[in-house]
Amino acid sequence: MKPVASVSLDLDNLWAYLRTHGDSRWESRPSFLPSAVPRLLDVFGEHRLTTTVFVVGADAERDDGAEAVASITAAGHEIANHSFWHQPWLHRFSDEDVEKEVMRAEEAIMAAGAPKPIGFRGPGYSVTPALLDVLARRGYRYDASVLPTWIGPLARAYHNRTAGSTDGGEDLFGGFGKVRAPNTAYRWRDNGLIELPVTTMPLLRVPIHGAYLLQLHQISPRLARGYFRTALRLCLARNVSPSLLLHPTDVLSGAEAPGMEFFPGMALPGAAKVELLGWVLSLLRKHFDVVGTGEHVERVAGSLLRERDPVACG
Repeated sequence: MKPVASVSLDLDNLWAYLRTHGDSRWESRPSFLPSAVPRLLDVFGEHRLTTTVFVVGADAERDDGAEAVASITAAGHEIANHSFWHQPWLHRFSDEDVEKEVMRAEEAIMAAGAPKPIGFRGPGYSVTPALLDVLARRGYRYDASVLPTWIGPLARAYHNRTAGSTDGGEDLFGGFGKVRAPNTAYRWRDNGLIELPVTTMPLLRVPIHGAYLLQLHQISPRLARGYFRTALRLCLARNVSPSLLLHPTDVLSGAEAPGMEFFPGMALPGAAKVELLGWVLSLLRKHFDVVGTGEHVERVAGSLLRERDPVACG
């Protein structure tokens, strides 16, 4: 049997990117969901994939977001919680405000017709002991907020150099210490939650998800494909079950996401992005049994998972 892998999608909307980048145009809440969601569902359907989609609560409350939740749910994909306002500095919130972010998003997702979420991913890979406590109390099964890489400070430097005035920019994406986090599923001590990290390339610990592949593709399509092939070979060799992260920008052109010229890969045409995504999913399915994150967690839950102290998540 093939080893398990999973695919998840963070349904971050245009306004959320603009807000994090300090662009005041976010206040009009521009959306690219009507363009991105049908395209992504077509790709998933073509490759016969069931995925997990992490939904932002503020979008689930609006018409196009509620329609997206309905169509994603109808297609058989899991809906998980991605906070209400998608603020990447969630780790700086008070305990009370963290709980409000989780609860309000949860309520919006359920009001849009999806089942109660059992999984959460913090925006900007933000996770704290307080967040884990909230999730455990509210009956969540897993968290998927950890990106075990050393490049956080470099990504932050790039972001802050291209951004306008933005809150929280001094600690966005975490520090070099994130590289010490495990690259496979583990259990948080005391609360019992399973952490399914966003997989990075084994040994090198560099990201392999959509935005990074697209940036490499912009330089050289051969380089991007070679990079991803190497990552999967290392996953197989090191017994790492990959959890691959996607975003709506992985299928959208720059013209469809105005104001996001700063984001990696936005110079590529949408058709080229869809083609690369199709290739990535085909290669992943060739070597792995690909499911959503919730199913991935269920598959590994009976294994002897290592434990980690929640104080180490910062």
